[in-house]
Amino acid sequence: MFEQLTGKLDAVFKKLRGQHKISEENVSESLREIRVALLAADVHFQTVKEFIASVKTKALGAEVLQSVSPGQMIVKILHDEMALLLGGEGEEPRYQGASPVGVLMMGLQGSGKTTACGKLALNLRDKWKRKPMLVACDVYRPAAIEQLKVLGKQIDIPVYDEGIGDPVKIAENGRKAAKEAGCDIVIFDTAGRLQIDDALMMELERIQSAVKPSERFFVADAMTGQEAVNVAKSFNDRLDFTGVILTKMDGDARGGAALSIKSVTGKPIRYIGTGEKLDALELFHPDRMASRILGMGDVLTLVEKAQEVYNADEAKQLEKKFKQNKFDLNDFLNQLRQVKKMGSMADIMSMIPGMGKLSDAKIDENQFKHVEAILTSMTQKERVNPKIIDGRRRFRIAAGSGTSLQEVNQILRQFEQMQKMMKQMSGMAGKAGGMKNLQRMMQQRGGMPKF
Repeated sequence: MFEQLTGKLDAVFKKLRGQHKISEENVSESLREIRVALLAADVHFQTVKEFIASVKTKALGAEVLQSVSPGQMIVKILHDEMALLLGGEGEEPRYQGASPVGVLMMGLQGSGKTTACGKLALNLRDKWKRKPMLVACDVYRPAAIEQLKVLGKQIDIPVYDEGIGDPVKIAENGRKAAKEAGCDIVIFDTAGRLQIDDALMMELERIQSAVKPSERFFVADAMTGQEAVNVAKSFNDRLDFTGVILTKMDGDARGGAALSIKSVTGKPIRYIGTGEKLDALELFHPDRMASRILGMGDVLTLVEKAQEVYNADEAKQLEKKFKQNKFDLNDFLNQLRQVKKMGSMADIMSMIPGMGKLSDAKIDENQFKHVEAILTSMTQKERVNPKIIDGRRRFRIAAGSGTSLQEVNQILRQFEQMQKMMKQMSGMAGKAGGMKNLQRMMQQRGGMPKF
C-alpha cells in the first residue's frame, strides 16, 4: 500500500535532507513535487490544497529556518501534518452501551462489506475477547446470506438469518437472539447497492432507528480512490456513521482514499483490511501509517504482530538455545512458520525503518515455501543434527520437497554459517567490549546469512 506515493516522496526528502539552508524557493519547489505526488495518488484536490498550505506555513517558520538541520525539520513537519490528515491521534472504537452492543455495517456492493463483517467478528473475539454474533440483513444480493453463514462457520461465530424477509425485523430479531445466546456484540450485515439510491438510505435509516447501534461503520473499497471518498461523504451526510473500514488496502498502491476520507467526511478510519485472510484486519493508527508512507517504518505495529504470534516462554527458551548454540533446524522451521503468521515479508519489511525499499523489490514469497518444503522433507534426526545429511540424504530431501539439490545444499551451508556466527556471538557477548566486537564481526561478514 502507498507504494507509488512513498517512492515519490522519498526522492523529495533526499533533496530536503541534503539542504544545509532552507529558503522559500527550495521549500516551494519541494512542495510542488509533493503536491504532484499526492494528486497522482488520487488524493482529493481540496485535501491536497489544504495540506500543502499548512506544511508551507510551518516549514517557513523561524524555528525551521534557524534549525541546525532544517531539511530534517521539514520532514518532521510533513510527518505530523500527514498524521493529522489521516486522523490525528486516532481513537479505538468504544463498543459501549447496553449488551449486546450493536455494530451496523454499510456500504455499496463490491466493497467487501460481508467479508469485513467476518473479519471484524474474528478480530473482536480474538483480540478484544468479546462474544459476537453476525446477523444477515442483506436479503437482496444473491448468496449474501449464504456467504455470511460460510464465513461464520469458518471462524466458528454464530450467524442469525431468516432468509428473505423484512431487514428491519431481521435486525430486531437478531439482536434478541444475540442476547439470548449470551453474545455481547451483534454485527448487522446490511444490503448494498451498485449506486446510492433513496431506497437504500431509507432502509438503513429504519434499521439504525430500530436497533440503535453504538458503532456505524462505512465499508469502502480503497482501490476505488476518489470514488470511495465521494460515496463516503454521501453516506455520512445522510446516516452520520461513526467510522470507516477501508478494505483491500494491500492492493492499493496509491492510497488516495485513506489520505482523503477523514478531511472530506470528518470521520476517522477505524480499521484497514490488509489481505484476503479473515485475520487480515488491523486497527488504523494515523501516526504509524504516516511513518510508513514517509518510509520511516512502523516498529510499534511490527512489535504488536510479533507479540500476537510469539509466546513469552517460547521466546525465553529460544534465547537460551541461542546462548548455548543449540539452535537447530527444528527451531528454524518453527520460527519460519511464526514469521509467516505475521503477514507477507514485503509487509513486514515495510515496517522496519530504512527497509521499505527492499519491500519494493517484490520479495519472492515462494522462496519461503521452498525452504519450508526442504525442512519438512528432512527427518526429525536430520533437523536436530544436520551433519548426518550426506549426499544420498540430500538427493532424497530434494526429491521429497520438489526442489533442486543446489537449493538443499544452499540451505544447509547457510545454516552452518549461522551456527558458526552464533557460536562466536555467544563467546564474545560475555567479554569486555563484547558489543563492539560483535558489531565489528557483523560488519566484516556483511550481516546475518540470508535464508
